[in-house]
Amino acid sequence: MGSGAFPRRITLILSPNYGPRRNGLRPELVVIHYTAMATAQAAQERLCDPAYEVSAHWLIAENGEAVALVPEHLRAWHAGAGSWQGQDDINSRSIGIELANNGRSPFPNRR
Repeated sequence: MGSGAFPRRITLILSPNYGPRRNGLRPELVVIHYTAMATAQAAQERLCDPAYEVSAHWLIAENGEAVALVPEHLRAWHAGAGSWQGQDDINSRSIGIELANNGRSPFPNRR
């Protein structure tokens, strides 16, 4: 693997917005969202605010920094009441990754 294969830096900032995976479910999906917020810092603040009851396992900043928000063995609250191919409780079935992006700007190139 080249030097760009892994994030340059990983930061651990635990969100209070998580719970146990339900009914013995384990991750079988990866759900990638974009934050639709101005900055990664703004997204991190939202994902860690208990008033919003939203989180993800990972937040990837524009500069490639990875922020671990919820341990992967736990259930992050990122997919709402969504379903996929007849399966419900996507939060218990997935790893949630948030890409810092305002929704109007192109994503940065791989470095």
